[in-house]
Amino acid sequence: MKITRFMASCALAIGALCQGNVALADTYPERSIRLIVPTSVGSTADVVARVVADGLAKDLGQSFVVENLAGAAGIPGTRQLVSAQPDGYTLAIVSSNHAINPSLYKTVPYDSVKDITPISVIGTTPLVVVVAPESPYKSIDELIKAAKAEPGKLNYGSSGTGSVLHLAGELLKSKAGVDLQHIPYRGGNALITDVMSGQIETAFLAVPSVIGSINGGKLRALAVSTPERVPVLGDVPTLAEVGAEGYAYDAWIALIGPANLPENIVSKLQEATARVMRDKSVVKIFAGQGFVPNGSSTEEAQKVLMDEISRTQQLVEAAGISAE
Repeated sequence: MKITRFMASCALAIGALCQGNVALADTYPERSIRLIVPTSVGSTADVVARVVADGLAKDLGQSFVVENLAGAAGIPGTRQLVSAQPDGYTLAIVSSNHAINPSLYKTVPYDSVKDITPISVIGTTPLVVVVAPESPYKSIDELIKAAKAEPGKLNYGSSGTGSVLHLAGELLKSKAGVDLQHIPYRGGNALITDVMSGQIETAFLAVPSVIGSINGGKLRALAVSTPERVPVLGDVPTLAEVGAEGYAYDAWIALIGPANLPENIVSKLQEATARVMRDKSVVKIFAGQGFVPNGSSTEEAQKVLMDEISRTQQLVEAAGISAE
């Protein structure tokens, strides 16, 4: 008898909790939302996050407060996200590092799949191979030929071991059959400066972060990483066009929440994100930066995450990369 009453009490409690979640979702959002960005101020993810935060605030009628928690490949910031209550008032905008970290680090203090709720892929960031204006390499073909002629002599920089920029270079080495020496930097600013001055021969960089420098003649663009040419760099060929057959690599940025985020809240956020990414003013802003807006479904976001984790694992293992 006592067991029956206990089970009945549990059922009532669970029912009340479910009803509470539905009610929460129906009135959501009722206050400001914390938006964690686990990268530094001024990074591509940060710039995108602020545009999206502004759009979501207008769409949903509540402010989105961007909080940068940079460092350690985004792990500390993401850890705060996964530890938050699944009520929709703490969200995060993460980049490709979220899918890279499980393969790069022996220990990550959360599960990159189970401890989050994917909401939407906001968009993708093409990468571009750049050199200094005074570089002897006028085309990607010349650079690849030079690398093949003297294996291991040319250097390429990245924003850090295991970063998207590092993996993009490793994929080029594999696809083009070249031997380039990797030079890791602590972040992208010093890397960009050294490429501009010719201190390092070349690097993959995110198009939004260097489009101004390319247009201003401070960097020369040799090739883009995407299967198709990038509209803001229409004269720049793809790597697949010029000897790296099948090359395709870009960075993605996604909106996520903690695990067990109520479905109604997820749907509301996904639909709002999709509307923001279709907004003409937002499309115009991102088009000028070379960022490709998406606003995917939650199902597509989940697939992108799983596919990227698998692809990254193969790249990291093939190149023997470790951050520890």
